[in-house]
Amino acid sequence: MFSFLTDPLILAIVAPLAVALAIALDLPKRWAIRLAYVGFGVPALIALWLWSQYGGAPQQSGYAFLTTYDVGLKSVGINLTLGLNGISLPLFVLAGVVGLAAGLYAIQSGASRLRIYLMLLLIMQAGLMGVFASVDIFFFYFFHELALIPTFIMVGVWGGRDRGYAAMKMTIYLTAGALISLIGLIALYWKSGAGTFDLITLREVLAGQPMGLPAQYKIFGLLLFGFGILVSLWPFHTWAPLGYGAAPSSAAMLHAGVLKKFGLYGLLQIALPLLPGGAQHWSHLLAFLALGNVLIIGFVTMAQRDLKQVIGYSSVMHMGYAFLGIACFSILGAGGVVLLMVAHGLSVALLFLLSTSIYHRTRTFDLNEMGGLAQKTPVLAALFVAATFASIGLPGFANFPGELIIFVALWNFSHWVTAAAIAGVIISAIYGLRAAARVFFGPPTEAFAAYSAKHPPADLSWSERLPALLLLTLLLFIGFWPKSISTPINATLQSVYASSPAALTHEVVLK
Repeated sequence: MFSFLTDPLILAIVAPLAVALAIALDLPKRWAIRLAYVGFGVPALIALWLWSQYGGAPQQSGYAFLTTYDVGLKSVGINLTLGLNGISLPLFVLAGVVGLAAGLYAIQSGASRLRIYLMLLLIMQAGLMGVFASVDIFFFYFFHELALIPTFIMVGVWGGRDRGYAAMKMTIYLTAGALISLIGLIALYWKSGAGTFDLITLREVLAGQPMGLPAQYKIFGLLLFGFGILVSLWPFHTWAPLGYGAAPSSAAMLHAGVLKKFGLYGLLQIALPLLPGGAQHWSHLLAFLALGNVLIIGFVTMAQRDLKQVIGYSSVMHMGYAFLGIACFSILGAGGVVLLMVAHGLSVALLFLLSTSIYHRTRTFDLNEMGGLAQKTPVLAALFVAATFASIGLPGFANFPGELIIFVALWNFSHWVTAAAIAGVIISAIYGLRAAARVFFGPPTEAFAAYSAKHPPADLSWSERLPALLLLTLLLFIGFWPKSISTPINATLQSVYASSPAALTHEVVLK
């Protein structure tokens, strides 16, 4: 459909990589910053443009903008095949928008060794765009690793408290998860008999000759726990709050907001349609573990007194809802998961951005040492409260339709699991609203009053407002018009899962 030089998917990946390479050539700082705007802006603009064009674009095998490039590995079934379907499109847009917001915030952050910091963020951004554009499973995994490596470096070098321990723990857990999932993907390639990593061909082969159930049980188990570690499935979650607490803001925004969706995306795009027998086999155990995220981690979040830890544990908790949607083994549940992934990515990125803005004005993340900040910073207060409402799932924000659809699908799966999951909404409301109240409302603490007397806090500057407003605008846009992404999601899920060896329950996500 496109040539290499005109392919927008290639450009979305290559542009940040090219800028990162240019920065590595020791450009002056001002030129590095100017190029960084281009490196973060081009993928976001391409993602939004492709979103607007998707409905009218011609489809091949369920993918729009599908193009294949020979990379010299055709003999082992590896080609660089790029395209977007209804599952990958929303996440591709998420990667572009959160990447732009994280880049804008990083540029004005004043971080030490800013050029190197921006270079690593740009490499991470390129990997994220590649993950969701890849139709070949090999490159799907390759781009994840490309995005993951800069995370460890940024936490270890630019991180906050306990950064060395946090970087080491993240490295151990995420390397283990990536290795287990890689074994599962290789096993899928081997047992399918397709002789290729191309996802379209794998679906066609396995639709005609499904894999035996014993093999499905084992391979889906490998993918579930490998991807589960990467997504912070309970009890393999402990790396996430520690890592996000130590990570610099832009790295936390990109990882928690986008990269952590890699595992859920892999389960939805690869494991469920290709290994439906394995999905059914593991569904009840997955639902039990996911309730650990919602309830156990929810109560742990309530006990936190560090703002960044509250957001980190909250991110882990809300991944439980996504796993519950997958455990439902239905199109309705899968569609709710895609909606929730996008909404969670936007809201958690916004919360990490604003938490750092709060720290810059208070010099602490301790909730017991704040109070009354809304009087000095009303815009910051309004944005933080809005982000908190979004995270809780208030109607009008993108999180609401995603959670609601998952609860409806979950009711068909298990009434008691649904009741337990809904209790998580109350838990998230308690810790979210309490955090907002302690930071912005009520009388300031003595410690904060003494600090603010010497250093009067200023409201958000426009360089801080712009990335925050970008994320909030998309949260509201999808919240008020969820059909903007649910329509392509429906079409893809009905097509992909209907042709799977054992079709999932057919239910429309959102009309």
